[in-house]
Parts: sequence; structure tokens; C-alpha cells
Amino acid sequence: MNCGGTKELYTPNLNRIAESGMQFQNFYCVSPVCSPARASVLTGNIPSSHGVHDWIRSGNIDKDKFEEAGRENPYWNGYSCENKPISYLEGKTTYTDVLNENGYRCALAGKWHLGDSVCPQHGFSKWYTIGLGGCDYFHPDIVENGNIKVLHNQYVTEVIANKAIEYLNEFQHQEEPFYLSVHFTAPHSPWGEGQHPKKWMDYYENCDFPSIPDEADHPDLTTGPVFGTEKRKENLRGYFAAISAMDEQIGRILDTLEANGLRENTLVVYTADNGMSMGHHGVWGKGNGTFPFNMYETSVKVPFLMSLPGVIPQGKREETILSAYDIFPTLLELCHIDGENYKKLPGRSFAYLLRGEKEQRKRDEEIVVFDEYGPVRMIRNQDWKYIHRYPYGSHELYYLTEDPEEKENLCGQPKYEKTVVEMRARLNEWFNKYADEKVDGVKESVTGLGQMCRAGIYSEKTDTYYCEK
Repeated sequence: MNCGGTKELYTPNLNRIAESGMQFQNFYCVSPVCSPARASVLTGNIPSSHGVHDWIRSGNIDKDKFEEAGRENPYWNGYSCENKPISYLEGKTTYTDVLNENGYRCALAGKWHLGDSVCPQHGFSKWYTIGLGGCDYFHPDIVENGNIKVLHNQYVTEVIANKAIEYLNEFQHQEEPFYLSVHFTAPHSPWGEGQHPKKWMDYYENCDFPSIPDEADHPDLTTGPVFGTEKRKENLRGYFAAISAMDEQIGRILDTLEANGLRENTLVVYTADNGMSMGHHGVWGKGNGTFPFNMYETSVKVPFLMSLPGVIPQGKREETILSAYDIFPTLLELCHIDGENYKKLPGRSFAYLLRGEKEQRKRDEEIVVFDEYGPVRMIRNQDWKYIHRYPYGSHELYYLTEDPEEKENLCGQPKYEKTVVEMRARLNEWFNKYADEKVDGVKESVTGLGQMCRAGIYSEKTDTYYCEK
């Protein structure tokens, strides 16, 4: 975001949300890849509890039923990895379930990517999504009314915004409160020529992207070489164009809220499922941009903005360390819904921060967050970050107070052994409390190439995770 410090990035509407509300400087995802992170936002649980450990590669749609749409879909070789739909969050309670039970009409416009994309799930009565987790930007496979249709020569970011605006125009005439998920695929790849509007590709044609480091490729990089090639500019140009094009559509949505008289009593939240290294540390990708997986700050930190006129202070930057598993209880409190049944979740409401109250959490609760990606786990407090890779390592320790860019791994140095032991013990204690042994990530052979079916004891295949043969 421009308001997040990337000055060459044009995001006036994200800036607009930040200026009208609160910008969180230290907000963390629960897993540095899309599907596990999204499942954690919705359920308030960690991957080792809900069982989604990698991005969903199979179980999105019925391959036989939508064979024709698969032939038309140019992304990921159509539906070649699909078989039958799988509801990955079956039996789990999401905050949208709770909102629906309390009178909210819930609508989805955009990416779902948690299995069985065709069938509305978890409290959503309006359902407009895509078949897979991503799509060609100008040839999206749109799911609506139980069918899939490939929309050729229509830009998916604008298509999603159009549907969101259509929903908002409906909601202004109803008495019930509403909840709307607008899940853009942007700025996910592809970023090449022809994937984004010419006006935004042209906007960044002569940009040298000064905010983005130009570093040698990471030795564990899972993509092809980038450093010293034209690929860096191609990636960044498309990535920035995708964000500015998305920002433009966010502006249309905000304008509709205001025009319909809904803005004054509507909570607006902007965030992302996971972070993204765009050359930082020599990595191009998320947690699976390297193998073994990485937990760099650029992979695990996400933008987070909240705005509610008259309730949330305007233009405030909040430094408190928070996690996406805190979203579930926070939304319930803000919506005045009894959260007594959800106190066993790992997250804690941060609504007090939004109200500008002086009360603070106890230090231990306030500053510690945890992440996981399969057998890789992270604990991060105000000063330190420790990453443990089960079973054999390698492990990492960073003193973020003096090394915020994570340049020096202190793990293995005798003077820091006590710090490692203490953080590892706390990491193990926390995951032992919140993990479900039936789907515990340390037992899962996650590859970063996609999940093919449910995990752990619920797995229906010999290869639960995709592996290139």
C-alpha cells in the first residue's frame, strides 16, 4: 500500500480507508499461503485444528460436471487436478455462520478457495465466486447459481466489484444487517503482459520500484532465476498494476456505500490472506516461495485497515502485534454478539484498541503471535522471532529489535541458546494447546504445491499433498 510505505504504488482508495480509520502496522496471517490462512480467518482456528495445510489444489469442483468450462479455462491447465468437490471446512463454525444465525445476510463476491466452490456454504445466502483459487485475469471461470461460465475478455477484478456493488444496491432496501466478503484475486499472479489493464501496466512502465530490494536469488527459491534478469521488472510491473487496478475498484465500492447512505454505520475492513516477498530476501513468492518454507516478515505480515465512522479513531496507526486468529472474536464483539461459546479459540478481541480505550492485554497475550505451514512453525514477540522446522531443521532466530530485515540468523550461537530453548518451549506449549492431533501439521508432508484432499485421519488419498513426479 502507498500508505504502508510503498510510495511509488498508487493506492488512493486504500489510503482513503486508512485516513478514515485505523492502520495496523504489525498484523500477521496464521499461515503464509492462501487456503490455510483464509480458513483461519473464517474459523478463528489454526491450520493444525481445521486441517487445511496448503493451498487447495483439488476438491474445488466436480470435474466431470464442469468439463466444458474446464476446457475453456486457460488457467492451471483447466481442471486437470480436480475430481469431486470437498467441503474442507465441513463441521467447522465460521464467523459468517454466527453472523447468519444472528440475522445478518451474508454475501460473497470473489475468491473462496476452500473446497466445493459451486455450493454456497457457511451462512452465505449470496454466492458469486471462481472455480479454482485463481484465474486468468481476463478469462475468469465464474461460479453463479450452481453453474460455471468462463467470461472471456472481462477483467475479473472489475467483475467482482460489479457484483459487490450489485449486492450493496440490494442491501440498502432491507432492514436486516448485511455482511459482504469482497475477495479479489489480485494481486496474485499471473502478472504478464495482457493480464492487467493497459492503463495500469503503462503507469508502471518506467518505474524502477525503489521501495523494493534487488537481491540475489535465495538459495532455496522454488521459482526460476529472477535476479539480474528482466523478470524482476516484469513481476513488479504486473504486481503493482494488479494492486492499483484493485484499488480503483475498491474506490467504486466505497463510493456506492456512501451514495446509498450506508457508510456511516458500516464497518470496512481491508486485509490480505498472506504476505508476499517480491524480491525481498531474494524470494519471489509466499511461504512456499522457498523450500523448506520461509517465515520472513514479508511472508507473514499483512496489511490491515479498519474504518467505522464515529467508533474507530481516524488516521491512527496502531503498533500492537495482532494476528488473523483475533479477527473472529473482534467481529463478534463489534457486532454485539455473545462470544461465550468461542472463548476456547486462540484469538482475543482487539475491539478495545478500536474504541481507543486505555485498557491493554497482559503482556504475554498482547505481543506473541504464532504461524505455521505444515511442519514449519513460528513464534514472534515484541523483540524476537523463532522458526522451528520439524523434525530436523534448519531453525532460525532473529533479534528483530536490531535486525528488522532478518539478515542475521542467531540460531546455533551459544550465547542465544537459552533464548532458543525458551521460545521453542513456548511454541510447543501453545501448539499442544490448540492443535488437533488428528490433523496436526507436524505430521503432514506438505509440499507447497497444493493439497489434494482432507488431512490427517480424514485423508482419502495416498498423496494428500501434490508432488511433481
